Amino acid sequence: MATIEADAASIFADARLMRDAAFERMAAGDIRDAAEKAWCATMRATEALVLARTGEEPGKSTDAGRRLRMLSVKDQSVSELRLRYFDRQEALHGDCFYHDHYDPEDISRLVRETADYVTEAERLASP
Repeated sequence: MATIEADAASIFADARLMRDAAFERMAAGDIRDAAEKAWCATMRATEALVLARTGEEPGKSTDAGRRLRMLSVKDQSVSELRLRYFDRQEALHGDCFYHDHYDPEDISRLVRETADYVTEAERLASP
């Protein structure tokens, strides 16, 4: 396995760990921590996707978002994931975690959908 593939696989593994941690925090009733862990899983899956497709690991969330946007221009199959990424950034990271302003049902749904996001990012990593 090439280094980029191995690094992407390792980052995807971390995304799955954070996804599972988000589910655990949600089950424990800690919505804000669940939201932040779901956001972390989203970020890590996005970083792995960008690394796998471009050979460059983003250094911060703005880099990941910018590179995901660039990927979506070149590959329409990434467009839906890009929309979900920015929606999750706003709702999970910004509104819920930082500002403690959220709809519990919406956050619960987004946390549950983290599994789908990670799976889709993994699928798109190897077109």
